[in-house]
Amino acid sequence: MNKAALLIMHKTLPGKRDEVRQVWERHLMPNIAGNPAHEAYFYCYDDNDPDVICAFQQYRDRVAPQDFIKAPWYAAYIKEVTPLIAGEPEVRAVTPVWAKGGSN
Repeated sequence: MNKAALLIMHKTLPGKRDEVRQVWERHLMPNIAGNPAHEAYFYCYDDNDPDVICAFQQYRDRVAPQDFIKAPWYAAYIKEVTPLIAGEPEVRAVTPVWAKGGSN
């Protein structure tokens, strides 16, 4: 499997998780849905912290994540979401070695 994946955790300001999701839905969700380089994407709420969002992203290759964040709509998302989050997200690059139901 020659894929790239990211695990991302965002800490929002208290009570702002749903607002962050609205910004994500407006700017990123349609672009992710239409991006063939995104093979899998899970946008999740943390069950133990009402101010944490977790995302898992699988890309077809290692170049795709860098290409994705260069788009002008990504910059618009960052500008709008920054006042709602508590600092930089925790981002971990991981290498998928097996996936059930995905493209191997």
